[in-house]
Amino acid sequence: MIPSEASAGGVERSHVAAAVRLSDATLATLSARMPVPTYERRAGTAAIVHLGVGGFHRAHQAMYVERLLNAGVSPKWRICGVGVLASDRPTRQALAAQDHLYTLVQKHGNGRYEPRVIGAIADYLYGPEDPEAVVRRLADVSTQLVSLTITEGGYAIDDVTGQFNPRAPGIADDLEPGATPRTAIGLLVAALARRRRAGREPFTVMSCDNLPGNGSLTRESLVSFAGRLDRRLAEWIAHEVRFPNSMVDRITPATTEADREDIRLRLGVDDRWPVVCEPFVQWILEESFGLGGLPLEEAGVQIVPSVAPYETMKLRLLNGSHQGLCYFGRLCGFTYIHEAAQDPLLSEFVRVYMDAEAVPSLDPVPGVDLSAYRDTLIERFSNPHIRDTIARVAAYTSDRIPKWVVPVLRHQLEHDGPIGHGAAIIASWARYAEGIDEQGRPIEVIDRRRDRMMALAARHGADPVAFISERELFGDLASSERFVEAYQAALRSLHERGARRTLEALVTRPV
Repeated sequence: MIPSEASAGGVERSHVAAAVRLSDATLATLSARMPVPTYERRAGTAAIVHLGVGGFHRAHQAMYVERLLNAGVSPKWRICGVGVLASDRPTRQALAAQDHLYTLVQKHGNGRYEPRVIGAIADYLYGPEDPEAVVRRLADVSTQLVSLTITEGGYAIDDVTGQFNPRAPGIADDLEPGATPRTAIGLLVAALARRRRAGREPFTVMSCDNLPGNGSLTRESLVSFAGRLDRRLAEWIAHEVRFPNSMVDRITPATTEADREDIRLRLGVDDRWPVVCEPFVQWILEESFGLGGLPLEEAGVQIVPSVAPYETMKLRLLNGSHQGLCYFGRLCGFTYIHEAAQDPLLSEFVRVYMDAEAVPSLDPVPGVDLSAYRDTLIERFSNPHIRDTIARVAAYTSDRIPKWVVPVLRHQLEHDGPIGHGAAIIASWARYAEGIDEQGRPIEVIDRRRDRMMALAARHGADPVAFISERELFGDLASSERFVEAYQAALRSLHERGARRTLEALVTRPV
């Protein structure tokens, strides 16, 4: 196995008169300050195209590819990034200004600061400006793997039915006759159609989003979309394209101006697009994905027959507990996840949620001690140097809780298990969605269903079950008397007694 990132040791803050602009031309200078790419960055065409180049991709998949490139794997396995959203324009501008390089900084819980320059991204295309260039690049014979981090909502999968939703925003427009594709799904289908017409083999499509069965759901989206345009194309995609399932994990907060300034002062580097992350990283991938020579296992990727048990573990324990921390944490007055995780009351709340409700919903996970995994999660959440914001974790909840917390509740209801903490997480989201905290300060709710969820939350006084009656998110949970009773009790306590006293009652109540 290729070793993990070379350590730069405990880099101390320095005071540099003039920072060096990050670029190919300055890599030799910067190599004295931290590890930099050791391979030829301009050789050939990148065989990987990645849609949705955000902080997580840069801290995760691109880092794994960097390990391989530095170990001598063919430079063709570099990455061409693609921005699909209008909001991706700053990414394109920042990358272009520094030859698509960026600094990755691992921040350890003990304060150790571990930077390196990542050069795995060779190029970047901006879809809203030139979708044809994206389709052309995807359809090119050199493209062998297309990976995705387009958020949980980018697949147009109905949360309740698990089926493709042709009326989803953007998707409906892409399905219009003669439409120029704009969504990730539309762009992929257009490129696969072009490859099929040219007699070329398809590329492999690999989702790296936090979705249960992310490969299977990606297949459902592409086949269903294609089927509304061309039945034979849909059949070809269903039979010829590989969609491996994967599980990915690394806490990666949004880059801030403080991060850029820190890099300038510590390292003397002017980097417009750095990324900060925790030291923990994990990638588990289905073994039958067929990438024609990309040895990801040599970079530390765990190749397994079935990703499902690992994936469900991560989504229900890490992601679900994150949701348990963020809404209660914000209502308690915290700004950062580590503050909430270090609070004994909140820490105990998520521990009990994991032990009593989430873990019993899991199948056995090969080679994993779930008790140790739980303790590791609390330790990771508590890292004060990551400074992951509650606002980031609380964003786009309507795409997340239905996949991370609702399945736990369903399992527990079906098996007559405890549900009090899971119901309280839903209630804390409902209280958060009211848009005002316990001190009367506004809460900025960021969600693609923002207006709808805030309108439902505003009805709590007149209709306390209005929020959980949203079937697109909760299905028939509102018809369960046991769940409704637990949810209403938690919501009523949040309104009458506040978040801390609600938590106190939850952690002292027998499970």
